[in-house]
Amino acid sequence: MEEQARILVIEDDRPILNFLKTSLANKGYQVTAVMEGEKGLAEAAQNVPDLVITDLGLPDMDGLEVVSRLREWTELPIIILSAREKERDKVEALDKGANDYLTKPFGLNELLARMRVSLRHASRLKGQAEEKTVYQIGALNIDLASRRIFKGDEEIHLTAIEYKLLSTMVRHAGKVLTQRYLLNEVWGSECVEHPQYLRVYMASLRRKIEVNTAQPEYIITEQGIGYRFAEDNEISAD
Repeated sequence: MEEQARILVIEDDRPILNFLKTSLANKGYQVTAVMEGEKGLAEAAQNVPDLVITDLGLPDMDGLEVVSRLREWTELPIIILSAREKERDKVEALDKGANDYLTKPFGLNELLARMRVSLRHASRLKGQAEEKTVYQIGALNIDLASRRIFKGDEEIHLTAIEYKLLSTMVRHAGKVLTQRYLLNEVWGSECVEHPQYLRVYMASLRRKIEVNTAQPEYIITEQGIGYRFAEDNEISAD
C-alpha cells in the first residue's frame, strides 16, 4: 500500500521537518528525516526510499544537486518543496529530474495528493517486468518496437523527428516534460536554446494525431514549462 511507503525528507527548516515527519507518520508512511543534502544522499543509497521530498535551500548543497545525483542511479519519485516560486526555478528542477514541485507555504492535503500520484506512477513502472513497447492511449496504438502508429484503423506516417518526439513523450505519458528536456532528447544539447524547433514539430504532430488541434487531447501544453502527453484515462471515449 502507498501508506506503507518509505519516505525520505531532506529539509533544513526544523519546524517544517518535524511537521512533515509527524504528519506523514500519522498517515502511515515510514519517514526518515535529515537536514543536509549529503546525509540525504547517503541515506538514500543505504536504505532506498520509495519517494524523496527535498528542499532546494539546503545548508551544504543546493537541492538541485541532490536531484541530479539521485538521478545518476535511480528513477524513484522526487518532490521539491521550496520557497523559490519563480517559473525558471520550477523549470530547472524539472529539467534536473524532479517529478513535482510544490512552493512554500504548502497545504498538507495537496502534498499528500501529489505523493499518491507519484507513488502510483512509480509502482506501475516497477511492476513492468520489461520495458513497455506497445502503448494504447485513446484511439492511438503506438508500437515502439515496430515503429508503427495507428489512429483507429488508420496508420499514421511520421517523419524521423516526429517519431522521436512522440516516442519520448509517450514513454513519459502523464509527466510534464520541459522544453529544454525535449529539445535535448530529440535534437541534442546544441539545440536547447531553439524552442521554435519544438513548436513547429509539435504543431505538425498534432495535425497528424489530434481530432481537433484547437483542443488537443493527446499533447497538452503546460504554459511556460513544456508539454505533457495524456494518459489513457484522460482521453474521451468518443
